Amino acid sequence: MTKMRAKLRVGSVIPHGANHELVTFHGVAKSDGYPADGADENNTFAKFSPSAKFDITIANPALLGAFEAGDTFYVDFTPAPK
Repeated sequence: MTKMRAKLRVGSVIPHGANHELVTFHGVAKSDGYPADGADENNTFAKFSPSAKFDITIANPALLGAFEAGDTFYVDFTPAPK
């Protein structure tokens, strides 16, 4: 059972040598204004999670180069066994 879903945007991808990348994600927000009725998915996510930052160092060769600044992703938080 998912406890929470976040929508994150890639802020930067920084290579660290040939085998690692640091990918930084931020919470979404619409940069060019919202419609008058506020009906925008990014607005809804920003309302309930107004600030988010997530950094991950990737060493999986299959994922190197898979993330680009500006890409957006849903991130589901699902409890792991204790």
